[in-house]
Amino acid sequence: MSYLSISTWSLHRLLGPLRWTEWDAAAGTHKTRVQSQPQILTLLDLPAEAARRGYRALEVCHFHFPSTETTYLEKLRQSFSAAGLTFDTLLLDYGDLTTIDEARLEADQDLFRHWIDIASLAGAKNIRIIAGDASPSNKDAVRNSAAALCALADYASGHGVRVITENFHSLTSTGESCASLMQQTEGKVGMITDFGNFNLPSKYDEFAITLPHSVSVHAKADYDPDGMPDEAEYRRCLDTMKASGYNGPVVLIYDGPDDMWEGLERIRRIVEPYL
Repeated sequence: MSYLSISTWSLHRLLGPLRWTEWDAAAGTHKTRVQSQPQILTLLDLPAEAARRGYRALEVCHFHFPSTETTYLEKLRQSFSAAGLTFDTLLLDYGDLTTIDEARLEADQDLFRHWIDIASLAGAKNIRIIAGDASPSNKDAVRNSAAALCALADYASGHGVRVITENFHSLTSTGESCASLMQQTEGKVGMITDFGNFNLPSKYDEFAITLPHSVSVHAKADYDPDGMPDEAEYRRCLDTMKASGYNGPVVLIYDGPDDMWEGLERIRRIVEPYL
């Protein structure tokens, strides 16, 4: 059966400072930019709180990790275990497997392997790696991304983690490019389908292409300025998901104003009948 999950992005105003990874081209290295925010809930306390609210799994964005030291990652793994919650996916929110900057490409792939190690220690089942920023019509870029993702998948499999990607950023911005990438990775790499990352009028047809490859669905609604979802459009996305036979985590995504838990409840009421 499908089941409810949430992403830490849906609670990003509650979890303290965000630690964004960036490429410093002048220095030829990665740097971390810290975006200050109040901390109302710690990442270690989140699994228990999510379980209390009836969720079965979490996806954790890499910029929400306050530490990647082994002792901290062991505590995080234990917090998931104690809550009876699944750590479905570590969402690595940085990287470009299609960059033509060879120094950056090598550094990025080293960083990806480092985060695979982190995912393994923290107990994550999957790690999402962005396929790239090249044009989706660039067949060479799709081929190079597929080869790089396969190499990373081989590395990850030795650490008990599966590599997945998403219809996220330019390379995978069309159903056609996603399908080509999945064909070339030959089952080594999974997919996340995000409702918000394809555009009308073709978005529902594109969902039908990516959903058979998907191990996670990001159920993101279109929100008005008050954080109210476009329910009719949201239901059409969910109907498409249901018709595909998808069976896995349905990850609620809310990034609107005001109380984020309340925003999640508004879309949860719509999603639950589809599970």
